[in-house]
Amino acid sequence: MELWFLASLLAVGTLVLKSREQRRRIALLAQHLGEYRVEKLMETLTQGYLRALGEADPERAGSIWQLLASAEQDLATQFSRFAAGFARVDAAQTRVSTIPWALPLADRLFPQATFDVRAAFQLHADGIARVVGNAAGLGPKDKAFTLSAELLLMQHTCHWFCRSKATASARVLVRHQTPHAQLMASVSPETRAGYTALTGG
Repeated sequence: MELWFLASLLAVGTLVLKSREQRRRIALLAQHLGEYRVEKLMETLTQGYLRALGEADPERAGSIWQLLASAEQDLATQFSRFAAGFARVDAAQTRVSTIPWALPLADRLFPQATFDVRAAFQLHADGIARVVGNAAGLGPKDKAFTLSAELLLMQHTCHWFCRSKATASARVLVRHQTPHAQLMASVSPETRAGYTALTGG
C-alpha cells in the first residue's frame, strides 16, 4: 500500500513539474514570437503557394509567384530579427533535451543530452534567408517546396522546445502528413547538415 502511495506521489509530482516547465517555455517563446508576424506570413505563403500551384494559366501563376516574393522576404527578415532577439535569452532557459520523451528537468539532469535552441533558431533564420535569396537558382515550385520544408522544420523546433521531440514529430505528421525524416530530406543541404550536427539527428 505504501509503495503504491509513493508511486502515485511520484507520478503526480512528475506531471506537475513537467506541466510547469512546459508552460514556462511556451510563455517564453510566445513572448518573443509575439513581437513579429511570423505565423501570419507563414499562413500567407502556404495559401499563396497552393493558389500558384493550382493555377492553370502560366501568366497568372507567374503573377502570384511575384506577389509572394515580398512575403517571403518579409518572413526572412522577421524571423532573423526574432532569432537575434531570442539569442539574448539566458542560456539556462534555452537548453533542449534530446531525449525523445518529455522528462521534467531533463536539460539539467542530463546536460550532455541537450542542445541550445538559440543556435537552432539562428540556423533556421539562415536557412530561410538562404532559400528566399535563392542562390541555388531553384524554380518557383522547387523554391516553394524547400522553403515550406524549412518553415515546417522551424515549427518542429518550436514544439520540441516547448514539449518534446516525440510530440513535435507527431504534430508535424498529423497536421502536415510529413514524417520528420521526410522533412529533413526536404530542407536545404546546409540546413540539414547544421541541424543534424546541432541536435544529433
